[in-house]
Amino acid sequence: MRYLLAGVRECRLTTAQVAAQLGITARCVRKLYAQYLEACAAGREAEWEPGRSGGHREKPIAPEAVDLWRRMLRVDPPAPYAFAASEALRLFGLSVARATVRRWAMADGCAHELRRKKPVGVIHRWQCADVGALWQLDVTPHAWFGSESERLPLFDLVDDCSRVITGARLYPRECLLAYLDFLSRAFREYGLPLALYVDYHSFFFTHLPENLTYLGEVLQHCDISLKYAPTAQAKGKIERQHHFWQLRLPSYFLTYGIHQIDTANDHLDPLRLHHNTQEIHRELGLPPQKAWTLAKRQHHYVLRPFREDPWWRYVWSLRTRVRVGIDGTVPVGHLRQRVPVRIGSWVVHCRHPNGSISILANEPGSGGKPILLFSYAGTGPDWTI
Repeated sequence: MRYLLAGVRECRLTTAQVAAQLGITARCVRKLYAQYLEACAAGREAEWEPGRSGGHREKPIAPEAVDLWRRMLRVDPPAPYAFAASEALRLFGLSVARATVRRWAMADGCAHELRRKKPVGVIHRWQCADVGALWQLDVTPHAWFGSESERLPLFDLVDDCSRVITGARLYPRECLLAYLDFLSRAFREYGLPLALYVDYHSFFFTHLPENLTYLGEVLQHCDISLKYAPTAQAKGKIERQHHFWQLRLPSYFLTYGIHQIDTANDHLDPLRLHHNTQEIHRELGLPPQKAWTLAKRQHHYVLRPFREDPWWRYVWSLRTRVRVGIDGTVPVGHLRQRVPVRIGSWVVHCRHPNGSISILANEPGSGGKPILLFSYAGTGPDWTI
């Protein structure tokens, strides 16, 4: 061994030649060569000996993980190797690298071509210093249930500082009720940020400087401001988050035979939480949830806790003012319902994201508590509004 490594040192041999003679990998030769050079620097090259080998340390792969990988890698499109390794950890507690999954797939005959990995930028992109200072919000349409399926919008929300995915949900349409439902769920779970980073979509931006859109007024009620991104490249974090879901979700839904939005959303939350707590972010070098906790410990945390007030449910609904008819009724769905107020007075019709309808005698911001006149369970959400 000393003779061969001395040959490498004198440039008579290469590490590949030494690896071929010893029957080990070139990586092991480089490790031994580094130890040999340390001994040479200390003047002990004549006494140096390699340490004992650790032996065969490859962990056996559980049969259920093998079955999962075969199903995930044989659909079209196949799952990324990193996602297959992540699912083995989430479902079976099996911690393996994506390279291990790839080697297994090559031996099993279900390997696919590797996608070109983008290099990590030398200069880190700008980001907020505090958790909750800015959340990036965007929607991406994609054929989530297979290439022949309908392109459905995925609503995506990520904290700019920690990269924690605070929301991810599929909807049949990108509409106002979908935004109300999506944002209220995220705020209930994590709290209220200071601002949302959005594009110039009509849901957020109006050309009249002093006016706000309906969604802008709802956010203003919660003291949340809007910041506008001039280009798609300016929202790089949320755009990369879209790419993350587009690589993983189609193969996941095909693996488990999921073709319905409600069922898909039931699976999305566990995937999102696992990514936040277990998967290491390439730029941060640690899982997003750990970055969130570290920032909070260092007092880089401006997220306000969620506290539900009596008006919360009605603020996050589609509200319209309607006048009580001469028969003392107001429209509720396809019917009319009598309400105990004076004929000709104005009431507030609230359509909630879950499809239910409420009739209020007063509006949010009018002071006091909401006065509920009538409530209707409804038949389900109407995402075309």
